[in-house]
Amino acid sequence: MSNRDIGDALKWKQFQVGSGGDICLVDWMGEDYSIVEAARISYGEGTRHISNDRTLIRYLMRHWHTTPFEMGELKFRVRVPMDTWRQWIRHRSANVNEYSTRYSVAIDECSTTLPGEWRLQAAGNRQGSSGNLNPNYGDRLTAREGELHKLAREVYKERLEWGIAREQARKDLPLSNYTEAYWKIDLHNLFHFLRLRMDEHAQQEIREFATLIGDEIVAKLFPIAWEAFVDYRLEAIILSRLDRGVLQRLMERAKKGISLTNDIFMECQDPAWANLKKCRERVECLEKLQQLGVVEA
Repeated sequence: MSNRDIGDALKWKQFQVGSGGDICLVDWMGEDYSIVEAARISYGEGTRHISNDRTLIRYLMRHWHTTPFEMGELKFRVRVPMDTWRQWIRHRSANVNEYSTRYSVAIDECSTTLPGEWRLQAAGNRQGSSGNLNPNYGDRLTAREGELHKLAREVYKERLEWGIAREQARKDLPLSNYTEAYWKIDLHNLFHFLRLRMDEHAQQEIREFATLIGDEIVAKLFPIAWEAFVDYRLEAIILSRLDRGVLQRLMERAKKGISLTNDIFMECQDPAWANLKKCRERVECLEKLQQLGVVEA
């Protein structure tokens, strides 16, 4: 199936996300060869004989070249809760046109939470969650959520009936209220968005949107670039200068037959971390080395 056929099959196909969100591809420009073509114009004749398309795209991704990936562009129509949209719109590298509640009546739908979906605050991460509340207690929270949504909508409608301006009547609508927008972005900036928002540390709600965009749309329209993105960005482990120093000291211990435990890691940590009771950089370094199987998990 050609790239054009794949894109035509994806256009306006609605992918459901959460309790009432969705996303669809409106239009797109380019394909993997668009990236290759843009890169080769920099080098002139003969580049094709040096690298095939896949090899060149992987080289560009591996060495952090950016402009060739800007030759691809995608436009989406999204329906997303306002609290999730706040995180989304922080990525200021796209063209956006959003549903206006100054001109139109606000969308009459809010995202809802099932009793088993209430997440607990993470102890070690102020902006993250960890585990779920017992569903038996979640029943009450879900019921109260429904009451709040109903009351907020009734107050909003009452204001409109009294002739209050839409721009003011909307002020007490909850952040769970859905909004809609067109979102157009080039492939380079989209990859940056996806790297951050598909990460396991991203909030679950926006991660669901990002994962769908990546797996169901980008991976099909730009399969070679997507493969390179997964290999060199999404699932890559980047070692800093300090991480490399720790690794080198650990390897010296390993040559002497010493088991690389957490205690040995602490001995080999960077001197700048040694006197710190809490050090996020140290924790992240340990996590990387455990993922690589260097330090015992």
